Amino acid sequence: MEFFKAVPLGGILTYVVSLVIGSQGSRGGFLSIYRAELFEYELWWSWPLFFAGSALAWGIMMLQR
Repeated sequence: MEFFKAVPLGGILTYVVSLVIGSQGSRGGFLSIYRAELFEYELWWSWPLFFAGSALAWGIMMLQR
């Protein structure tokens, strides 16, 4: 159950960090931040950061259990 709670938190973390780094013109090295187009909206995204952020949120929730 904690995993399903951690996924939105990982998404929020990814969006905020990618927005800050990507809007400055950087790719973030290993993070490989790119501009994604979703319907008519553009957003910055990084899959490695999403997985790491979700794993971090999941680990913190498991520790609090």
